[in-house]
Amino acid sequence: MTTLPVPRPTRSKLTSQLLSSTLSSSTLSSSTLLSSTLAIFLGLVGLMAAVPEAAAADHPAEQALEEIRGKKLPVSLIQNKFFVKANRFEIAPVVGYVPNNAFVTSVYGGAIAAYHFSDSFAAEGTFLYAPNTGAAGMKGLTQTLVGIAYEGNNDTTFRQPLDRLQLGAIFSARWSPVYGKINLIGEGVLNFDVYGTAGVGLLLVTKDFASINPDYASGVEGSDPAIPSTSPSTEAYPALNLGIGLNFFLTQSIALKIDARGAFYIADEPDYGNKLPNGEPEELETRLYNTFLTTAGISIFIPRMKPRMFNF
Repeated sequence: MTTLPVPRPTRSKLTSQLLSSTLSSSTLSSSTLLSSTLAIFLGLVGLMAAVPEAAAADHPAEQALEEIRGKKLPVSLIQNKFFVKANRFEIAPVVGYVPNNAFVTSVYGGAIAAYHFSDSFAAEGTFLYAPNTGAAGMKGLTQTLVGIAYEGNNDTTFRQPLDRLQLGAIFSARWSPVYGKINLIGEGVLNFDVYGTAGVGLLLVTKDFASINPDYASGVEGSDPAIPSTSPSTEAYPALNLGIGLNFFLTQSIALKIDARGAFYIADEPDYGNKLPNGEPEELETRLYNTFLTTAGISIFIPRMKPRMFNF
């Protein structure tokens, strides 16, 4: 029996087989490495996405924002208000002066009380009292007019009307459309608001008169030409109130208040004591009066401010 020799692979075939095996092994290793790297990357991305969500769930501020998400937030030109008036009472002791009374000095004191339904709207009541200062309160113009009338005619019946505010009660609605901040020379910020008032009230007015002083008529040296009457009357008038004011917030409970308002009412025209040819007093017509009230005071707000959520 003849034995045939087994063919041996040539060098070129052996090299080719080794290269093929190496390439297959390399391809498998690269595919495994790529899969592992991709899995690790996706895991890290998922972890990073979960961290803010967990932080949001644990942070109270983020929870509060989530509760109102989807709702339209109020838009305000001034953010992070230093002073909030909503749902608070305001009590303001005040003093004031009536600058448009040319014949008597009228100084008053009182109080303004208000409830603020919001930062923009409030209902208020104003209560005023002015003492009657008598002859000491008469201005120089009153003395001059009475003196001129007497010098022109010693038998004159001229008398100068002196209408003095005695009591006032005004009930108004208040609207505050402006809230602002003033930077005081770079050293601090002063918060303020501007408001308007409109309402109705009742004024108690003392109807007084100044006439010739008997001592002046007798030539007593140093005596004033005019003296007030000894028995003035008092009249009550319904009044319409229109005004504006400013609050400068010193702390979160105290503000400096400056207020100016007109109290308009209808009454008889001034009675100067003139008489008709038949000796009867002149018939008086009605006219519109304005008692202009300029007021300053300190406002106290209660209760203390509640915590607020700011829009950043």
